[in-house]
Amino acid sequence: MLDVMPDIDRLEKLCSQVRRDIVRMVHAVSSGHPGGSLGCTDFLVTLYGEIMKHDPQNFSMDGIGEDVFFLSNGHISPVWYSVLSHEGYFDRSELATFRKLDSRLQGHPATEEGLPGVRMASGSLGQGLSVAVGAALTKRLNGDDRLVYSLHGDGELQEGQIWEAAMSAPHHKVDNLIATIDYNGRQIDGDVEDVMSLGNLRAKFDAFGWHTMEMDGNKVEAVYNTLTEARSHTGKGKPIVILMRTEMGQGVDFMMGTHKWHGVAPNNEQLENALSQLEETLGDY
Repeated sequence: MLDVMPDIDRLEKLCSQVRRDIVRMVHAVSSGHPGGSLGCTDFLVTLYGEIMKHDPQNFSMDGIGEDVFFLSNGHISPVWYSVLSHEGYFDRSELATFRKLDSRLQGHPATEEGLPGVRMASGSLGQGLSVAVGAALTKRLNGDDRLVYSLHGDGELQEGQIWEAAMSAPHHKVDNLIATIDYNGRQIDGDVEDVMSLGNLRAKFDAFGWHTMEMDGNKVEAVYNTLTEARSHTGKGKPIVILMRTEMGQGVDFMMGTHKWHGVAPNNEQLENALSQLEETLGDY
């Protein structure tokens, strides 16, 4: 129930295991995006574990009668795949196929492989908010009272299509949508401020007509409380956006404080260093 505080210790232990999954997955194929995945772990663990109403055992593409989630910044697929597996969408052993030939766990999520939990192909940045708005409108037209959630990178907000969708949602009073921005301030080429400044992001969304919130995305309790509050603002005529402050590489000290681990896999020595900082709480896949 959303009005009862969850077992924070249990969620934090799951976060530690998910972070172990992430670094092991990208290391195994010397490819992938650990930085943003580690930063968004607390958010996705809490969203799927405590906030969303969803049915892993009966996944359907239409998501009728359940909350749905769209990952727009698809390069952070390692964290999403790990969370989906822990939630029971598919067996955790499949994480070992990440980015391998014929795997359902592509580097960027795809739909043609039929991976349960994935409802849109993502990785071409800037498209996810448009899809989320469309899904939210569809739920409203169908009389479905469940919600739509989406996650976006802050560097992704440099794409123009994001702002077309951001303008359309308030116009159509899409008030069953909660979009979250991973506001870590870094992207593949450096700091977001240096590549293309986003300016006052809260003022922008406010001006577009969104209900804007902020949260610390690396504290499970803060994520839970903010998402719970965000749900209380649905149905009031405005879409909701959460500016989520995270640290790229959270949990692994040498990956934090820099953009350099956006898309670089650890070598053997770095993997052991990372794993030594992350408690094995539920057993490795």
